[in-house]
Amino acid sequence: MANSISPSVILGRIWAIYREEAGLLLPAAVLLYAVQFVIALLLSTTAAWLLGLLFWILAILYQGFVVRLVSDLQDGRRDYSFGTLLSSVTPVLGALLGVSVLFAIGVGIGFVLLIIPGLILMTIWSVVAPVTVVEHPGVFAAFGRSRRLVRGNGWQVFGLIVLVWVATIAVSLVAAAIAAPLGHVGRGLVQWAANIVLAPVVALSASVLYFELRAIHGEHTTPSPGGVPGAI
Repeated sequence: MANSISPSVILGRIWAIYREEAGLLLPAAVLLYAVQFVIALLLSTTAAWLLGLLFWILAILYQGFVVRLVSDLQDGRRDYSFGTLLSSVTPVLGALLGVSVLFAIGVGIGFVLLIIPGLILMTIWSVVAPVTVVEHPGVFAAFGRSRRLVRGNGWQVFGLIVLVWVATIAVSLVAAAIAAPLGHVGRGLVQWAANIVLAPVVALSASVLYFELRAIHGEHTTPSPGGVPGAI
């Protein structure tokens, strides 16, 4: 059993899942960013604020859905449908919303305090969402569990975060360059398409990282969309 994770291996795994499950990941992302597109049309209206809240909830639901998908793939194949995977997230949606709020507050305060504390918290809490979905430990316990899983691999996890961030920025810049001569509507559509393409990458990075960290700790799992994966 390896003692540390390999960011390059995790990136390869992310790409493999993306490629194999694009037919599931991208349509779900289209639904998610359709809400964002409507928000852009209703910018500065009361409806936009309400839709913004809905978009945030749907984004968290999407993260949970991707966690369940990656969990389902741990035996090498997908056994459950889109509906089954999505419905399995609803029992923990409240907890996911809670950890997302606390994560944003904690990391935000950390960045205000000279940036470095924010980077540290972002690293040690990087798998708090998958922990919440898979293990159901409770909102506050999820942060401690994430920290324990990351312990000993902090630099590798931080490196993975940076690599994913650089990749998403690169795609966004390419999209911006393509959209530059297209006018306001064209730029909006290209950026919307780029967001759809990138949404699975961000969600997959935390999910794949979580299962890799469990593996190096000897915690192998079996697929179970409705509850905690069993130990092998």
